[in-house]
Amino acid sequence: MKKMSVVFLDQASLDQGDLDMQALHDAAKKLTLYPVTTPDQVAERVAEHQVVITNKVVIDEKVMQACPELQLILVAATGTNNVDLQAAQRRGITVCNCQAYGTPSVAQHTLMLMLVLITRFESYRQAVRDGAWQRSSQFCLLDYPIGELSGRTLGILGYGELGQEVGRLASAFGMRILVGALPGREHPERPSLAELLPQVDVLSLHCPLTERTRHLIGAEQLALMKPGSLLINAGRGGLVDEQALAESLSSGHLGGAGFDVLTTEPPVDGNPLLDSSLPNLVLTPHSAWGSREARQRIVMQLVGNLIDDQQRADRRIV
Repeated sequence: MKKMSVVFLDQASLDQGDLDMQALHDAAKKLTLYPVTTPDQVAERVAEHQVVITNKVVIDEKVMQACPELQLILVAATGTNNVDLQAAQRRGITVCNCQAYGTPSVAQHTLMLMLVLITRFESYRQAVRDGAWQRSSQFCLLDYPIGELSGRTLGILGYGELGQEVGRLASAFGMRILVGALPGREHPERPSLAELLPQVDVLSLHCPLTERTRHLIGAEQLALMKPGSLLINAGRGGLVDEQALAESLSSGHLGGAGFDVLTTEPPVDGNPLLDSSLPNLVLTPHSAWGSREARQRIVMQLVGNLIDDQQRADRRIV
């Protein structure tokens, strides 16, 4: 197998110094690693290599034109929106992404968000920090209403591998699972969004962001949800109208929300969900996917995709 020269443009977005990269070194003729790469550095750093690995660095037609040696683009993520796929196809450059690497990590994070909200974990943790338990006349503090997942109905939008795993874990907590149909993807055995929302105690989003699903959950949909219900989004930012969600939380209609994603990340331009006064809102910084095990699976998928392409190249030569 003829090995190729590889450059990884943004290793720090994947590897925090805790991953084993040896298999990637072994699969490449030469592996060059950069922690980060700015847009003006891309073409220069890719120029002499046949393979580029990118997580979020943009590889557009201008870069491809400046790098005639480039044969393979490996995306260290599922989404390929940072690569001009049409330009790659025109130039005969193969593009491979990584898939299903984060299912256990994201699924457990989704259940964590539900549990944190239903148990009022954040409120009780803050109460202890503020000394409320220490001042209590009783042995326990029960100032915030605690619920149970058992017996409640979980609505899932997006029932691929991840949605199914969330359903499996939620079932272990005694939840009833309802899978809704996405707009434009009607299903005879699944309720429409309007039919689903009034039935669920918790709604969890695991669908891709498309023009059909952008602001899938807005003011109208939030109003259809039960008073006190919970909304979980460990899918994609943009699935929810964030201003409408902030207003629903502020009014008390929605009982809580747990989000791992926002429309703009990082939220440098501000976001209504960053308002610390919003009640029972838990935000995590797009970290659900990032277990060490999940990130190591990405490395091994990169290795597999590289080896597969090099073997295909050998067969073409023969």
